[in-house]
Amino acid sequence: MSYLLGIDTGGTYTDAAVLDAEATRVLGHAKALTTRPDLARGVAEAIDAALEAAGASAQAVEMVSLSTTLATNALVEGQGGRVALVAIGFAPQDLARAGLEDALRGDPVIALTGGHDHAGGEAAALDLRPLEVALADPQGITGFAVAGAFATRNPAHERAAADLIRARSGLPVTCSHELSAALGGPKRALTAVLNARLIGMIAGLIDAVEAHLLARGAPARLMVVRGDGALIPAEMARARPIETILSGPAASVAGAAWLTEERDALISDIGGTTTDVCLLRDGAPRIDPKGAEVGGFRTMVEAVAMRTWGLGGDSAVHVTDGLDGDLHLGPRRVLPIALLAHEHPALVHRVLDAALASDGPATDGGGFVVPLWSAPPEGLDPRSAALVQRLSNGPLRMGEVVETRMDHPALQRLVTRGLVQIAGVTPSDAAHVTGLAVQWDAEASHKALTLMARRKRGDGQQIAPDAETLAHRIVGQVTRQTTDCLLQAAFADDPGWQGSPETLARHELTRAGLDRQSGLIETTLRLGVPVIGLGASAASYYPAVGERLGTRMIVPDHAAIANAIGAVVGQVAHHATGTLSAPRPGHILAHGPEGPTTHDTEAAAIEALTASLTAQATALARRSGVMDPRIVVTTDAQRAEVEGQSTFVGATLRVTATGRPRIARDGA
Repeated sequence: MSYLLGIDTGGTYTDAAVLDAEATRVLGHAKALTTRPDLARGVAEAIDAALEAAGASAQAVEMVSLSTTLATNALVEGQGGRVALVAIGFAPQDLARAGLEDALRGDPVIALTGGHDHAGGEAAALDLRPLEVALADPQGITGFAVAGAFATRNPAHERAAADLIRARSGLPVTCSHELSAALGGPKRALTAVLNARLIGMIAGLIDAVEAHLLARGAPARLMVVRGDGALIPAEMARARPIETILSGPAASVAGAAWLTEERDALISDIGGTTTDVCLLRDGAPRIDPKGAEVGGFRTMVEAVAMRTWGLGGDSAVHVTDGLDGDLHLGPRRVLPIALLAHEHPALVHRVLDAALASDGPATDGGGFVVPLWSAPPEGLDPRSAALVQRLSNGPLRMGEVVETRMDHPALQRLVTRGLVQIAGVTPSDAAHVTGLAVQWDAEASHKALTLMARRKRGDGQQIAPDAETLAHRIVGQVTRQTTDCLLQAAFADDPGWQGSPETLARHELTRAGLDRQSGLIETTLRLGVPVIGLGASAASYYPAVGERLGTRMIVPDHAAIANAIGAVVGQVAHHATGTLSAPRPGHILAHGPEGPTTHDTEAAAIEALTASLTAQATALARRSGVMDPRIVVTTDAQRAEVEGQSTFVGATLRVTATGRPRIARDGA
């Protein structure tokens, strides 16, 4: 018997599911903690346990597919490597557009003279000398992003810069024209920067999975779920990790449709870091035409039209300013106290017991700092290096790491680089106190919430009388914020409403409708479609959400591993896009993968570009294991009326090659 193996690595858990070769039923599954910085341990534990549960041999696995939220989580939390942007032919003010300046976060920009015009002609000669100077001293750079003006019309300058970087440094290089064929230089540059920042993280995950498959003797080739739900080879995901943003959510959509057979629903997937909501219509998700938006950045990556909020089981619990001491969850993820105590019981209980021995709240908030590096980090400023030295022997109480106010920014820099993680009170801890969860150290959660309950509101009173009361408030806040997420998604996808989704979801009439207000005016509001709740904690939190929204809440069997299931029930889809432009009558340029070519007629240009794009898409599909892909060609032509005649202005061609991968054994 042959098997399919799906793997999903999230911020908290790594899941694995074994299906039969026809993808008709789940034979076994398992869940393990995602282990940082060594992802291999969690991956190996999940794979081995799932194969054992299914009674399956690794040698009989025909296909392995991986989905992950690591890229999404990194963008939401502002993490990733230090990168340099090589900007070719851009003006300084272009860096302030499309969120590029925010995405750079102070990382260096190497400005080069060069670039092309809209027709693909050279606007200025390429001057590589500033890049040569920068490459002599990379200063802790982990990767380069290269973006040139109108590079989608002619990529020659981007390729020349990339060749130099590879020759001089050996570091990963991302060219913007390889990620998108669309115009919009700053947005392409943004996408390239984010891609370069994620390369090391996703490569580490792929390495961990491939190494364990090899150790187990599994002959199957590894595939990775792209943000639009399609499967791509692991080597492609290594080079273009940005395409895996929303990979986990895309897999969850496929998994939800497979598990429930619902055609129309809102899918809500709660993980450790985020809540992801997507509309399912006629059994398929909508692809976001404007590009995936994650962490406040609008990219040029095609992905499911997913709305992502920083709300999960491991979201930090904040007490808001004001007299009432209201709670807010997220967007930052922290390590639950229950999990830290599960791994370091002596440290956590000693610190919490000492804090509880005094009457007031913990002076440092009762948090901890956990080092994540496998080797001593380099390229740190002196204050950050001092914090690393304090953490050299393992996790510490927050107050032992942050000794002065100047240490707070240094700690945040370490968090941003993914070198340390904060541990604190989370909804997962509240679930342990209320009995909704039992897998970690509930006693530690109770102590941590007791300490947090001592914090004072604006009127001087404690925010809660005891741990149990605070835990129920936190669980209730999960319900409220999840309800808000679903309402925003529904208002955004339901035509006809005036105003922003955020304003509509929080409008007093919306609240009155949810409360079923009855009086001289009676109001009722409910969702018009069911909600499919996914994630390890969906069964704990989502029934109350369905009740609040007045709709059917579906939490299917295997909801906790829907992403791992969705990873192996998808298919390969590769797109190749090119454009035609007509700078003057009888002179049509086809902007394809190899640069511009000139043609006399519209028909000749379309024929040539279609052939080029078909060859590119077909080659990509075959690299992914689809030997005879289905080809679909779409053409969007633009015409204008000139002196009463229809005149060709330009066109966009898109070729898509699809099919189910058939991966031969032993890589043959």
